Amino acid sequence: MAMAFLSRLNLQEILQTLSVLQWVPVYIFLGAIPIILIPYFLVFTKFWMVSVLALAWLAYDWNTHSQGGRRSAWVRNWTIWKYFQNYFPVMLVKTHDLSPRQNYIIASHPHGILPYGIFINFATETTGFARIFPAITPYIATLEGIFWIPIVREYVMSMGVCPVSELALKYLLTQKGSGNAVVIVVGGAAEALLCHPGASTVFLKQRKGFVKVALKTGAYLVPSYSFGQNEVHNQETFPEGTWKRFFQKTFQNTFKKILGLNFCTFHGRGLIRGSWGFLPFNHPITTVVGEPLPIPKIKKPNKETVDKYHALYINALRKLFDEHKVQYGLSETQELTIV
Repeated sequence: MAMAFLSRLNLQEILQTLSVLQWVPVYIFLGAIPIILIPYFLVFTKFWMVSVLALAWLAYDWNTHSQGGRRSAWVRNWTIWKYFQNYFPVMLVKTHDLSPRQNYIIASHPHGILPYGIFINFATETTGFARIFPAITPYIATLEGIFWIPIVREYVMSMGVCPVSELALKYLLTQKGSGNAVVIVVGGAAEALLCHPGASTVFLKQRKGFVKVALKTGAYLVPSYSFGQNEVHNQETFPEGTWKRFFQKTFQNTFKKILGLNFCTFHGRGLIRGSWGFLPFNHPITTVVGEPLPIPKIKKPNKETVDKYHALYINALRKLFDEHKVQYGLSETQELTIV
């Protein structure tokens, strides 16, 4: 049976599938906040010393993840990421240069069920970020809770992942010199519920914190859009009034209340093309990075100023979307919906 399976796939496809297969469960489990506590439960067992050492190291090294972490060019260039990229494939497109004399917030849309394109383009060097944007150092901002997990903390820091906290963002954008670009998936997990094949909907109207941080630090805002990211999974939203919808909403509400995260009911392909499973479909993802929007540095920006630059950012994002949508698989009539 194993030989029959291998005969249906060539070696490259097998390696590409395995590269994604190892990443999907890791990403999902990292979102389950209770896993953070597991290493510390060992304090009640004969392995209590493991918990003590983990806590001691975390206390000693506490500031590191909020001050740029420990980036590793070796990890960012692992061969496994090349197979991961080719699975879809994933591409990174530059429309304008980013000057190393300035710092940036690259706002990324959409989140997708899982942000494959964002991860590959900014947390690895597989698509050539350093070559495309010379002298610019990218950092992906994510949930702070991930940095409480021993070993995992070191792993994500090695790829240039940082907390999405104001403390970490301000440090990177004001105290670590210039040429830094913090990537923020503005819609977050809430946007994942809006991600369906054929949809171009971003959760942005009430997300203004990234604009406020840009104003406080003087970091330029850069829109980016990952075309194809919504196409790699099918998300199921059952009809209202059905028992399936009742259980779906109940589970989603419970998941959000306990973990603070949104739960998506999704599926994709299986290990063999054409079969059903939870792996993403082999659909191209192209992340287009737009033109920087200059932002003044204002220590205490008022609501009107934040609203002004938020509106300017939305206009820049719409322009980027409209200029590239046809080239990357959407129709001329497709519009970007902002909720």
